[in-house]
Amino acid sequence: MAVRIFVTGGTFDKEYNELNGTLFFKDSHVGEMLKLARCETECEVRTLMMMDSLQMTDGDRRIILENCRSAEEDKLVITHGTDTMVQTAKMLDANIRDKTIVLTGAMIPYKFGSSDGLFNLGTAIAYAKSLPHGVYIAMNGHCFRPDNCVKNRKIGKFEKLR
Repeated sequence: MAVRIFVTGGTFDKEYNELNGTLFFKDSHVGEMLKLARCETECEVRTLMMMDSLQMTDGDRRIILENCRSAEEDKLVITHGTDTMVQTAKMLDANIRDKTIVLTGAMIPYKFGSSDGLFNLGTAIAYAKSLPHGVYIAMNGHCFRPDNCVKNRKIGKFEKLR
């Protein structure tokens, strides 16, 4: 059972420029993360975009949607910035019924060494393989439906609404 991973950027893949103190995108770290985690699930990785989710437009979300629709696999993981992850998940949930799609991200960049990204990627793959068709958000060991979660910016984690 192969899992298709779509990379869209977000904190997951940001790197730190020590000269000017900014965060930037270079290459995705997903392949390295899968090797480090000794992942034995067959994963096909495709980078769709490398952007901060606050910059993501409806057009960018349509690119994600069309790639999800056309993927041969019915188990999909999307790495995504946490700021608008719920918005993208809701759009996918309204348009796709025949696949299991799990969005995940990180609060701290993978390259910082203390990131939650590796754990979140692993749980997202496990959820994609085990949950029924639908759209989900996997963060910090929890699995949420897009209509029942929010990013709590004060404490830096996702929570159920009710």
